[in-house]
Amino acid sequence: MDTLQDSVKDSISKFMAHVHISVNEMSRLYLSNERRYNYTTPKSFLEQIKLYQNLLLKKDRDLKVKMERLENGLEKLKSTSAQVDELKAKLAAQEVELKQKNEDADKLIQVVGVETEKVSRKKAVADEEEKKVALITQEVEQKQKDCEEDLAKAEPALAAAQAALNTLNKTNLTELRSFGSPPSAVSNVTAAVMVLTAPGGKIPKDRSWKAAKVAMARVDGFLDSLIKFNKENIHENCLKALQPYLQDPKFNPEFVATKSSAAAGLCSWVLNIVRFHHVFCEVQPKRQALDRANAELAAAQDKLATVKAKIARLNENLGKLTARFEKATSDKLQCQQEAAATACTITLANRLVGGLASENVRWAEAVKDFKQQQSTLCGDVLLITAFISYLGYFTRKYRQDLLDGIWRPYLHQLEVPIPVTPCLEPLSMLADDAAVAAWRNQGLPADRTSTENATILSSCERWPLMVDPQLQGSKWIKSSHGEALRVIRVGQKGYLDTLEQALAAGDLVLIENLEESVDPVLGPLLGRETIKKGRYIRIGDKECALHPAFRLILHTKLANPHFQPELQAQCTLINFSVTRHGLEEQLLAAVVRMERPDLEELKSDLTKQQNGFKITLKTLEDNLLSRLSSASGNFLGDTELVENLETTKRTAAEIVEKVQQFRVTEARINEAREHYRPAASRAALLYFTMNELHTIHPMYQFSLKAFHTVFQKAIERAAAAESLAGRVLSLMDSITFCIFQYTARGLFERDKLTFSAQLTFQILLMNKEINPAELDFLLRYPAQPGVTSPVEFLSDHSWGGIKALSSMEEFRNLDRDIEGSAKRWKKFVESECPEKERFPQDWKNKSALQRLCIMRALRPDRVPCAIRDFVEEKLGSKYVVGRPLDFATTFEESGPATPMFFILSPGVDPLKDVEKHGKKLGYTFNHGNLHNVSLGQGQEVVAEGALDVAAQEGHWVILQNIHLVAKWLSSLEKKLEQHSQGSHRDFRVFVSAEPAPCPESHIIPQGILENSIKITSEAPTGIHANLHKALDNFSQDTLEMCSQEKEFRSILFTLCYFHAVVAERRKFGPQGWNRSYPFSTGDLTISVNVLYNYLEASSKVPYDDLRYLVGEIMYGGHITDDWDRRLCRTYLEEFIKPEMMEGELCLAPGFPLPGNMDYNGYHKYIDDALPPESPYLYGLHPNAEIGFLTQRSERLLRTVLELQPRDSSTGPGAVGSQEEMVQALLEEMLEKLTDEFNMAELMAKVEERTPYAVVALQECERMNVLTAEIRRSLAELELGLKGELTMTSDMEALQNSLFLDTVPESWLKRSYPSTASLGSWFADLLARISELEAWTRDFSLPSTLWLGGFFNPQSILTAVMQSTARKNKWPLDKMTLQCDVTKKSREDFASAPREGAYVHGLFMEGARWDTQAGTITDARLKELTSAMPVVFIKAIPDDKQDTRGLYPCPLYKTRQRGPTYVWTFNLKTKESPSKWVLAGVALLLQT
Repeated sequence: MDTLQDSVKDSISKFMAHVHISVNEMSRLYLSNERRYNYTTPKSFLEQIKLYQNLLLKKDRDLKVKMERLENGLEKLKSTSAQVDELKAKLAAQEVELKQKNEDADKLIQVVGVETEKVSRKKAVADEEEKKVALITQEVEQKQKDCEEDLAKAEPALAAAQAALNTLNKTNLTELRSFGSPPSAVSNVTAAVMVLTAPGGKIPKDRSWKAAKVAMARVDGFLDSLIKFNKENIHENCLKALQPYLQDPKFNPEFVATKSSAAAGLCSWVLNIVRFHHVFCEVQPKRQALDRANAELAAAQDKLATVKAKIARLNENLGKLTARFEKATSDKLQCQQEAAATACTITLANRLVGGLASENVRWAEAVKDFKQQQSTLCGDVLLITAFISYLGYFTRKYRQDLLDGIWRPYLHQLEVPIPVTPCLEPLSMLADDAAVAAWRNQGLPADRTSTENATILSSCERWPLMVDPQLQGSKWIKSSHGEALRVIRVGQKGYLDTLEQALAAGDLVLIENLEESVDPVLGPLLGRETIKKGRYIRIGDKECALHPAFRLILHTKLANPHFQPELQAQCTLINFSVTRHGLEEQLLAAVVRMERPDLEELKSDLTKQQNGFKITLKTLEDNLLSRLSSASGNFLGDTELVENLETTKRTAAEIVEKVQQFRVTEARINEAREHYRPAASRAALLYFTMNELHTIHPMYQFSLKAFHTVFQKAIERAAAAESLAGRVLSLMDSITFCIFQYTARGLFERDKLTFSAQLTFQILLMNKEINPAELDFLLRYPAQPGVTSPVEFLSDHSWGGIKALSSMEEFRNLDRDIEGSAKRWKKFVESECPEKERFPQDWKNKSALQRLCIMRALRPDRVPCAIRDFVEEKLGSKYVVGRPLDFATTFEESGPATPMFFILSPGVDPLKDVEKHGKKLGYTFNHGNLHNVSLGQGQEVVAEGALDVAAQEGHWVILQNIHLVAKWLSSLEKKLEQHSQGSHRDFRVFVSAEPAPCPESHIIPQGILENSIKITSEAPTGIHANLHKALDNFSQDTLEMCSQEKEFRSILFTLCYFHAVVAERRKFGPQGWNRSYPFSTGDLTISVNVLYNYLEASSKVPYDDLRYLVGEIMYGGHITDDWDRRLCRTYLEEFIKPEMMEGELCLAPGFPLPGNMDYNGYHKYIDDALPPESPYLYGLHPNAEIGFLTQRSERLLRTVLELQPRDSSTGPGAVGSQEEMVQALLEEMLEKLTDEFNMAELMAKVEERTPYAVVALQECERMNVLTAEIRRSLAELELGLKGELTMTSDMEALQNSLFLDTVPESWLKRSYPSTASLGSWFADLLARISELEAWTRDFSLPSTLWLGGFFNPQSILTAVMQSTARKNKWPLDKMTLQCDVTKKSREDFASAPREGAYVHGLFMEGARWDTQAGTITDARLKELTSAMPVVFIKAIPDDKQDTRGLYPCPLYKTRQRGPTYVWTFNLKTKESPSKWVLAGVALLLQT
């Protein structure tokens, strides 16, 4: 902070505060428009200051280093130019010296030449002599070799002779001598020895044994003479005399050995000595020749030595001369090199100066820029600090709005402006082109938002927390860090140990898939709560060493997490969610890759090449600057430096040229790619439409990965076309339909039209084919309140819609036309299917959407059908014809990583399809390759085991009802993810689960849902399908099993019809059943078993018993509401009665109970005789269907409205952004809301606290509570919208409700039940207040009471009884209310009755009151709720009540009925009360 001037410090602190506040405001907008929670806390503000300090210091240091390097480089270039002149003078002196040295060397070379000649001559003589010596030497060596070889041959004989001698010793020789008369073989041996050893060749004549014994007399001497025998010189005579012995075959050591071992040894010696002598005699001449040759060699060598001595003397002399010459030459060379080096240095210097001429200019500019940057550094860093600290979680639009729309202008408005670079690009300060290029090569998406995210992630000081539902961010992180990254998940086995090791080693850790609430054990790490001077951190109960280099990245794949403010303060949230633009670019690349692989490959290669060029240029420039900066002393001789410079220049020039080529090629490629953009744009729209469906139901989760797969298959399936434009249209059609089909099969029937409608509207909006204001009207229906319809065929609410439409330019005079041509419009409105009819007058020429808007006002019940026609018109019939996909076709899309997920509905078993298809492919339970695990207590281990085996062996696993094991689901998610890679390719998983009844209780993990193919299985709808389905539970055998066959069959069929009616009646909402009940086929089958048992046990049919058991126990066991119990009882009273056996019973108008038939006959009877689906089949009036369809229509349009983007005005004439609308509505409400009732004043005004006065005071108190809450919450929201308060979730909920025109939850809690929209509810509230104001003026009972205007209508009815009881002194508990319907309206009464009260504001649903006849009668068609005349309520004793000809009619506060029950009024009827029970007739206080 020392670098900052004091004058700007104040401005900086103001700007920081402004940033913090503006982010708070933008977070509110972000919450209301995008429904994302982004918090700021005081800690966020402190972190901003800390980051600013650190960044400012770092950037200042970096800037100084860069400037220093560039200035150093420039200095070196400057000094180079000055040195060139000095070098030239030095070179001239070196050239003179070189000339002198050349002359000296030339003189010396002549002398050396003469001496060399002498040596050469002598050397020639010596060479001749040397050749001679060499030849002689060769000859001597050969002769010596021959001698040695021959002698070697004699060696074995000599060795054998020696061995033979060794066998002789004194003992055996003495033994030999002792022989008296030896065998001839022995005596021959001794004779031979005497011959061989005869001295001088004198052969002894006496060689007898005796002579031999004498010779051996001295044994030692004899042995010694043999050992020393001169074997080389044996006399010729001896050898001759020896021949006869040698030729004797018995002269053989082996033979002789048999006689005497000593004689054998002597025999062997003689033989071997003779053998040796023969060889030796052959060698002797050769040895003599060798001696002569050696003598000759010695003489030649002497002569050679003399010659060599002479040469040595000559060489010594020559050596001295040569040394002198070499020194002269070396001096000359050195001088030459110095001159060359100087010349080279001059050349290098010129190359350096010339080569860096452009750098000289560029670097000088850069230094100037850096100095400029230094002057604006405090402001620039301030902006990028705010950018890093606060913008990570916002999407592109909000980032832009904050940066350019709020922060930059504020910088210039300050009293002391903070210097800042105009149009500063935050990215350029945080990451250069080379870094961005490297990120993209590592897999970061190429859109700007992703680059900003990566920049924030690499620059922030708090731990980054990536919100990454499509896993694009985590994929990039893993790719960029590779093996150096440790990836863990909270809760996985040993994750804390891994974290502890990483903390100590200073590793980078990625914690994946965080939930909204983070494990408290990580709290100290997230908050960086270090201990022991920052060297340790506590994880759980352990103190872990903390390495300064340790870094942590957190990651969640939740699409829209709500992280608590304290976690957001500890981390930098970064929104890596794919953007529409980013996805469009990715999909464009994918479609072009498949359609034009040549183009996409070229584009991809060029992009990578470009990224590579940026990195190379940066590296080269850095290296050059680094070498220049570090070059010290005489760096001009650094050839490598200059060559490096030239390489840089050359490469840079090549790159610039290639960049130019790339731009041309890229423009050409982009032009070709752009043709396919409509397809990519459509696909991106589809993904975001599909991705929003989770707001309808949490089961509707889809991953980007799965979307990509469907997208690619759609491209492959697209029909061929002749032209490119035709092909693109074909692609769009295929992509739209494939994604529609993929999504729709996982949606409930009720949501399919919602999806197709939203899809159609979004496509038309993108193509600018519809007016957003008209769509807004259709969805929101902002009807004008307080108008009265001038035509009898339209309700006031419908007319309010017509008036609102007429105020729009396109619908001008619609109201006048309807009034003017009422007859034509009446016919149109009252037609059966007005959406199929032509609109009257010129309105038939309006666009499809405009006709829908009119239909919305005239016949809201027909809007779903009209929307279906609209979708068909705009997209095609295949988007509305719900053909179920064949299981086998869907199965083909599954895989080891793509399980099939069946979303269950009551009474449907989709897993039969799996078993059936498995059987075809050879997967059955018997084969052991199909595992079926029904989840429940203790089955988790079995399921895990089955999954492990199946993944390895390629089996199928069915996991049923996984919703029953909530705690195990995260383990299942991990297990499925683990087996998604590396498993057997035939491995398949089929999962089933029931959807949660409400979003809060949804437990199925996102990971399982996203990656699965979702299939909804729903029970058939309509009486026809349900009746067949009920009958399917039985067979011909069932029909034949009872002895009372006719009775059994008739009642069984009746029970089937009863089951179909009660099950299907719930579609009519509260008019069908007050509450929803889970009637199942089990109830039906048990009822039939009871029937069988009773009929078998009794000859008469026990009708009463059967009705009681079925109505009160089997089906009644589910029923919790008394009126529903009455309805169930009434159905059975109408269906199961004696008349059924007489053929007089009709189960429904036009559907008589069939007679005695077989099983197939009943099915055929249903097909032939059952009338088409209509409310009559249930005993209801046709209006019930209109009511049900109207509610369905409201729900459909409300859902589509909630799916609409909320971030901008919806077009010309539209109502603006959410915040503007809410602000206007809020101000209007606060203005209209009256002051609270002054309770003290009212109390004082009451003279007598009559029951009526008490009710009035209670109502005022309740109204005060409600209006106080309305005022408080609206005032709080107003402050929030102004930015004076932090937006809370309650404020956000209120804002949402105001925008969606629904009554806020906090108001409803303190209010009365109501189904009205907020506009109608508020108008109704003001009417209630004015009614109360009128009553409390004097507390006299009004002439007629508006019963619907009470918080607690029971209180006023009880007050009527209390007043009468007090007056007549009757016991209160023995009294009841009598209800007489008058023929008058409210205006006809001027005063209250003396007893009881007149009440107005009642409506009848399901029938109407015939004022003239004074009874209940059938409702008029399309009049859903008819107003009742004024009713006179009076109290009478119980015993005076006449119940004949009366229908006990329940009174409810709203059409929701059920818990809003008020009282029972007995109304006169001429027809059977059961008719009105089945028709669901009730009185309502609100329509």
